Amino acid sequence: MITNMQTQRRGKKMGDFHSSLVLQKMVFDRFEFDRKGFKNNNELKFGLQVQIGLSEDGIYKVTLVLNGTKQDEYNVIISLSGFFGVEDQKELEDSMVQDLISKNAVAILMPYLRSELTLLTAQPDTDSVVLPPFNINKMLEK
Repeated sequence: MITNMQTQRRGKKMGDFHSSLVLQKMVFDRFEFDRKGFKNNNELKFGLQVQIGLSEDGIYKVTLVLNGTKQDEYNVIISLSGFFGVEDQKELEDSMVQDLISKNAVAILMPYLRSELTLLTAQPDTDSVVLPPFNINKMLEK
């Protein structure tokens, strides 16, 4: 049972917190698992691309594309897009909006991408891949 004390943080109820960033829709654009051979001890090497666009109606499209190769075993590609709105955008500084989109939106999408990679690599005669959580801010600084 959750008590009122458990739902409060620094004197505010959880319902009092509000984020300007709103995920409106999320879709997987592409799944690809291309078997090249049998299970082996090669390391999965992958790259992650982040693409950000803004539509005329003020909706940000953030796309994550993971390309992975396990030599002589398989190639995998996953593309995931999230469509985000920013409430009260005129009241926020441009740098704040850019941080919300480039860091927070990517952080919101990453668990879905991570989970899908695990599902796609859970194939017969293949080790399922579980990406560890990583620091999105540091990743995007590079």
